[in-house]
Amino acid sequence: MAKTISLWSIIGTLLLLAMACDPEEPRPDPKLILSFEEVFFSHEGEAQEVEVNANLPWQASSSETWCTLSAPSGEAGVAQLAINVAANTGAESRSATITVSIDQVTKNITVTQAGAEVLQLSDSEMEIGENGGEYTLGVTASGIFEIETSPTWLTVSATSQQELQIQAKRNPVLAAREGIVRLKLGGVVQEVTVVQSGQALQVAPDKMGMELDALPLADQILLGWNLGNTLEAASSPEVAGETLWGNPMASQALIDAVKNAGFNAVRIPCAWSGYIEDRETHRLSTAWINRVQEVVDYCMNNDMYAIINIHWDGGWLEENPTYDKQEEVNVKMKALWEQIAVAFRDYDQRLLFAGTNEVRKDYGTPTSEYIEVQQSFNQTFVDAVRSTGGKNSWRNIVVQAYNTNIEHAHNFLELPQDPTPNRKMVEVHYYDPWDFALDGNSNKYLWGKDYEGSANASGWGQEAWVDQMFGLMKSDFVDKGIPVVLGEYGAILRSSLLSVALENHKKARNHYLHYVTKSAMEHGLIPFYWDNGHTGNNGFGLFNRHTTAIVQADAVEAIVSSLD
Repeated sequence: MAKTISLWSIIGTLLLLAMACDPEEPRPDPKLILSFEEVFFSHEGEAQEVEVNANLPWQASSSETWCTLSAPSGEAGVAQLAINVAANTGAESRSATITVSIDQVTKNITVTQAGAEVLQLSDSEMEIGENGGEYTLGVTASGIFEIETSPTWLTVSATSQQELQIQAKRNPVLAAREGIVRLKLGGVVQEVTVVQSGQALQVAPDKMGMELDALPLADQILLGWNLGNTLEAASSPEVAGETLWGNPMASQALIDAVKNAGFNAVRIPCAWSGYIEDRETHRLSTAWINRVQEVVDYCMNNDMYAIINIHWDGGWLEENPTYDKQEEVNVKMKALWEQIAVAFRDYDQRLLFAGTNEVRKDYGTPTSEYIEVQQSFNQTFVDAVRSTGGKNSWRNIVVQAYNTNIEHAHNFLELPQDPTPNRKMVEVHYYDPWDFALDGNSNKYLWGKDYEGSANASGWGQEAWVDQMFGLMKSDFVDKGIPVVLGEYGAILRSSLLSVALENHKKARNHYLHYVTKSAMEHGLIPFYWDNGHTGNNGFGLFNRHTTAIVQADAVEAIVSSLD
């Protein structure tokens, strides 16, 4: 029996064939939207995502190997394109292009990465000479950097972004020292350690600027003033401080005022023991040496003469001229004077060194022991200074009589041996009569021939005594070619006196100041008025140390008029 084909089967087959032969649906136009077309990265490198919104499958690529894609393709819809950027170790910024495409439609993402913070120095350590100077430091930097220096003896100036000039001051001490130059650029810090060698203890003699022997140099020092109770302020051999005794720190303006008033020399009493940093070696603080140099420079800036010494200094030196202390004191004194002499070795002849101040055991007539020990201090001072060489081989130096007393100088002083001839001076002080000049509790507030026989005038120490004492110094020393420095003299102002008594006291005091100054000059002594900065009752102060104004114009005139 023949098979028959159902009509519906035929119709169904024809329909399927018809459907199979229909053309394919058209592909939609590509649509591509990116959330960012520009992305920025720091130099450290990181990952960021860009949102891709596409109606068709897409693909992406990067133009640079340092910029990679975690998922470089995706399907239709919304997807995240992860961009990974490696760290940029170079100083320059860089860029890459991310290309995202669907068929012929492309969009670009610009990737920019910052350069690294680069800061490199040509040296991590620099060695410089003891006398300082200027040194070059090479710098490689990707931007503007900050500069810090420590301590203050180092300064830096930038000649360019590639080169710095490091300036170092002279190292005034024997020990080497270190400083730091620090550069900062963002979070990058680089340092160079500057090591400066110390001064040599001994150098060859240098006579430049040291032409004058003691006598002709003394002729140039006309009238001196003491910066008293300031750099020598100390409460013990271990504790010192410039303002400890109530005066402000010395200033250039003060020394200018002193010069303008008519003085051409300044005696600068100094403490040192309280500034020792190592008690075994007696090593001094560089900061304190720098401060004393600063004050000396105030004088040099005015073309004035200056004297520095070891003053009372807590008493370790001044109060111990005894056999049991002799070796200990001389060892310490030698160590200090070697350091002081080295620090000030390059100063010219306008700077003088004075070994001590008023060395005494008591105020009576000294024993042979006291004289012998005190004069050993003078010898230690001379030996220490001369041993350092340089300009110190020729420097004029000042040695003291026992307690700087004129009669003791006449009776006992033997000058120390000195390998440099004609470069020594002698120092004495004068406060006679004591009850007028220094004793604020005394009723002896008058002085001089106009008050002879007064109950308020001392029965000794008047004009004839002044001339007699200074005459001894002239015959004992000045006439033998040895100048004498009258390192201190003066009389207190008893401003608490009333009415006529105060008027007469000022008249007497001014006469005293004029007569003593004039007589000193006439006998060849170099007078240095003692100013302790105290301008109140029983004070010696001529200047207001805070304002630098003259507060006792009559006293200044009495002193300065002696030059006429």
